[in-house]
Amino acid sequence: MRAVFNKTLLEIAKKDPRIHMVLADIGFGEIEPFRDNFPDRYYNVGVAEQNMTGVACGIAMEGNIAITYSIANFPTLRCLEQIRNDVCYHNANVKIVIIGGGVSYGALGMSHHSTEDIAIMRALPNIVVEVPCDNYEAIAATHAMIEHNGPFYYRCGYKGEKDIHSGPIDFKIGKANTVREGNDVTLMFCGPIGSEVVKAADALAAEGIKCRIVSMHTIKPIDKDAIIDAAKSTGGIVTIEEHNIIGGLGAAVAEVIADEGLCPGCFKRLAFPDVNVAKIGGQAWIRDQYGLQAGGIADSVRAALKK
Repeated sequence: MRAVFNKTLLEIAKKDPRIHMVLADIGFGEIEPFRDNFPDRYYNVGVAEQNMTGVACGIAMEGNIAITYSIANFPTLRCLEQIRNDVCYHNANVKIVIIGGGVSYGALGMSHHSTEDIAIMRALPNIVVEVPCDNYEAIAATHAMIEHNGPFYYRCGYKGEKDIHSGPIDFKIGKANTVREGNDVTLMFCGPIGSEVVKAADALAAEGIKCRIVSMHTIKPIDKDAIIDAAKSTGGIVTIEEHNIIGGLGAAVAEVIADEGLCPGCFKRLAFPDVNVAKIGGQAWIRDQYGLQAGGIADSVRAALKK
């Protein structure tokens, strides 16, 4: 997904001279084409994410589109004050792109996990929070990000993510994409963990449980209509995300359910518990430790439906 994002951005930048990239000494192997094509629109500030964000805000305030780009939580948590006070307060046209959401960099340990970012970013005023699940959503979300005027958070996968959609999609900010229809239960997910959700739904389908699968790629603004419809027309809602259970997709969906006075047949949030995910290993292995692989997801859905 990372390569697809960079390729798509390059194509857009060739037509839009407002696009600038600001990096914190990261991304080599992927960003060289942008650097080589637009050396006057490329800035490497060194390992200084707070400066990166401030520079990007200044570029944006001059009428440009500034993209900050780094891995995991470095473009967010390390420079949160600058995002809050410089970018969001001024409603600056800055796009914050992280590579490797969740535990994509699992082998590098807790410092490189991005498991609180959705909660923190969606709490900031004026910002859109986008979590594409595969290459097709990544391409569409990149175009939507550039077209949107204002702060934007884009949580990109790392590499090797499996496509969930079979081709280009109708993509709108704030409107979920239904991957598969079903009325026994709705599985709502965000990000590349959707490939595990699809496999879990396949296993459940073999048992006669028909799952509606919904890619909730936009966490803010969230698609209230999709949540309301799922709560009313299916047997319940299970949310799945590669994020802390507090403040992420599941919390956003629960807020809508509460605010709208809904009572779905069941409601379950699947995510990392409220702990530091300190286990070190590959992404798939860490997911499995917390029941976020296909088998664990299917087991949780079965248990939720029994209740």
